[in-house]
Amino acid sequence: GMEKINFSGGEPFLQDRGEFVGKLVQFCKQELKLPSVSIVSNGSLIRERWFQKYGEYLDILAISCDSFDENVNVLIGRGQGKKNHVENLHKLRQWCREYAVAFKINSVINRFNVEEDMNEQIKALNPVRWKVFQCLLIEGENSGEDALREAERFVISDEDFEKFLHRHKDVSCLVPESNQKMRDSYLILDEYMRFLNCRNGRKEPSKSILDVGVEAAIKFSGFDEKMFLKRGGKYVWSKADMKLDW
Repeated sequence: GMEKINFSGGEPFLQDRGEFVGKLVQFCKQELKLPSVSIVSNGSLIRERWFQKYGEYLDILAISCDSFDENVNVLIGRGQGKKNHVENLHKLRQWCREYAVAFKINSVINRFNVEEDMNEQIKALNPVRWKVFQCLLIEGENSGEDALREAERFVISDEDFEKFLHRHKDVSCLVPESNQKMRDSYLILDEYMRFLNCRNGRKEPSKSILDVGVEAAIKFSGFDEKMFLKRGGKYVWSKADMKLDW
């Protein structure tokens, strides 16, 4: 019954310069025959030759872009050294057109970009979806003593998030995701093939599906199907079904 798989990270293109995730994408489309295969990336390591080799197997490429101000990107931690993140975004957009891959943008709204007006830039890029996330704290990952990163200074209120959404209400492809919607509306598998339950504010792993099977492991995933549908998780996600001007 599986229909869609999304490869996220970390950065999926780090391993073998994208060859590893490319082979995964090809396997999911050719062997598993999944209607939708997608990747979330920051875009810094993607080259045109990857599209030439694997583009036909990829339905959606989502690029993380939190700001169209390069200084803000550096401040947030999205800086890409000498490479301009925004210029690279436009290049990736063009490659998606040329190789018939649906283009999507993911933005995390936080203290440093919450006042930004992104209307003009998003409309120019014309993604099939613009996912707008409210900055979320996850214990052990970006919050707490054993956290890999500290995100408390990035957090915004529900009211600030709503103001940002209101400022961009005329962007037809906008899909908002508040903290509540994110916590329990995703099925996430880690590198050990364990479902990660985020309901209690941290990623609590199930037993691996390799050991106990999907049916047993998924009971501990914290997945809320109603919230998944409420946040617009089900949409036209196969490029074969999209009426797009590539």
